[in-house]
Amino acid sequence: METLTLASAYLLDLAVGDPRWLPHPVRGLGWAISRGEQAVRARFRNEVIAGGLLVFAIAAGAWGLAHGALWAAGRFSPWLTGAVEIALIYSCLSTKDLAVESWPVYRALKAGNLPEARAKVAMIVGRETGNLNEPEIVRATAETIGESVMDGIIAPLFYAVLGGAPLAFLYKAVNTLDSMIGYRSARYIRFGRIAAWTDRAMNWIPAWLTALFLAWAGQILWGSGRRSLRAARRDGAPTRENSFIAESAIAGAIGVRLGGVNIYQGKEVPTPWMGEEIKPLEPERIADSIRAMYLSSFLAAAVALAVRWMAG
Repeated sequence: METLTLASAYLLDLAVGDPRWLPHPVRGLGWAISRGEQAVRARFRNEVIAGGLLVFAIAAGAWGLAHGALWAAGRFSPWLTGAVEIALIYSCLSTKDLAVESWPVYRALKAGNLPEARAKVAMIVGRETGNLNEPEIVRATAETIGESVMDGIIAPLFYAVLGGAPLAFLYKAVNTLDSMIGYRSARYIRFGRIAAWTDRAMNWIPAWLTALFLAWAGQILWGSGRRSLRAARRDGAPTRENSFIAESAIAGAIGVRLGGVNIYQGKEVPTPWMGEEIKPLEPERIADSIRAMYLSSFLAAAVALAVRWMAG
């Protein structure tokens, strides 16, 4: 039953993705985080403590909500329990959505429409995109795909195998917390510190699993497996940032150099160089990144199902 629910959740994500008209639990998490931030800031002067309490409340609430939904469904039917678990795990995955959001950038660049490409890439990255040229738009898209393979595919599958829907949903809550308050800005440098630490801890193993699966996909597609792992170890590991491990792996897999300077709120933020400049940063590299993303997700899902089946 657990193997079937995991397979169904993954296939549902491939088929449906994240249509905007469909109510999504992660949007509910975002609402809860915003309201929770207001509440803890009003009650606690110490920003680190306030932020830590918010992390605990949201993570515990996400786990409890998922566990409670499964318990309630189990009072009626094991099939209803399976359906609820499928829906919860599906909500944590974003394989198809990654492609849906990245292909428009590729198409705009292929059509030579740079303003549209800038607008499209602005929807999937946090950096300023108004002055990006074609190579920088390609770089931004490839980096986002690499990071999202980790936190939108590999990590949810990893935690779903370890602890089912409740643990996968807890992970998604922590990841959403980091994306909303884990910034090193004046507002969140202290308040979001525990959120960033928690997300980093939960993503450490998934980051290296992502590097392995991207290298595996790169080996199948282009014979670049060793290059991908070398980039992850050489360029990503020394930074101690999980996202750079994943981005380095995809850079090595598709044969480009990523990294450089990004601009956030008017400030230049340097990032490490990742990979090697074997191929140019042109639109086809976005297509390559999407292919690597899909294949690595297939491989990860296959391994997750095999582990779940053997454990069951």
